[in-house]
Amino acid sequence: MSQWDKLIERILREDSSLRFEEICKALEKIGYTCRQPRGGSSHYTFRKPGCMPITIPKSYPLNRAYIAMVDEAVRAHLEEEKK
Repeated sequence: MSQWDKLIERILREDSSLRFEEICKALEKIGYTCRQPRGGSSHYTFRKPGCMPITIPKSYPLNRAYIAMVDEAVRAHLEEEKK
């Protein structure tokens, strides 16, 4: 199993030990672009054409709600790939 597959598996399990860097890597791999915050904010915004933006704080541990948003985006991407 590749590192990518292991990361996707952890996201789909909504593993609470996921770090911001891992989430960022996964979102960028499925087509999202990262926009860094300005003015001292710790929240990064990920955008993809045709999808709702996802805003995630750069903190550890990540709240389950943020992991669930990424989980939803990854599941939608995997569904698109199957078609």
